[in-house]
Amino acid sequence: MPDELIEMVVESVRVHMLSNQHVVILKAAEQRRYLPIWIGQWEASAIAMRLQGFTSERPLTHDLFAATLEQLAVHLRRVVVSDLAEETFHARIQLETDGRTVEIDSRPSDAIALAVRAATPIFVTRAVLDRAGVTPAEDDEEGGEGEHREDERLSVFREFINSLDTDEESPAEGRRRPD
Repeated sequence: MPDELIEMVVESVRVHMLSNQHVVILKAAEQRRYLPIWIGQWEASAIAMRLQGFTSERPLTHDLFAATLEQLAVHLRRVVVSDLAEETFHARIQLETDGRTVEIDSRPSDAIALAVRAATPIFVTRAVLDRAGVTPAEDDEEGGEGEHREDERLSVFREFINSLDTDEESPAEGRRRPD
């Protein structure tokens, strides 16, 4: 991938109360930038369950896929949120098998759910983070108005992130247990 990659961590999975939609919030590992990605309820539950240490009685789809990869000696190298086209995020899953690297197209939610199961790094391309990333409001005020241009279609993410309590001291705080 020619674009610079920024390592991310899952900051939280939340529910937007007004719309009842789920969002996974990725945080840049070495800076205060966030990438909110709207996801489905089932994927949100799969990610949140693993982050909170819950396991289901029977394997969920992402558990099954991770176990299959492990049994086939396929290493999940990393996942990359690689593109944003027409307000839809795209991801790539990078696998290593028999000395070769294979990339598979994926929805970001599935790639993230798999990554948290395999303790695999999550990355986003600089282009995606620059286009859809959010810097908390207090940082925006310090940087000045001209430095942070908003794409109006993505401003709802910025408003949502700015309304959240993102306490770096306790990253688990605010995580919602799926209903």
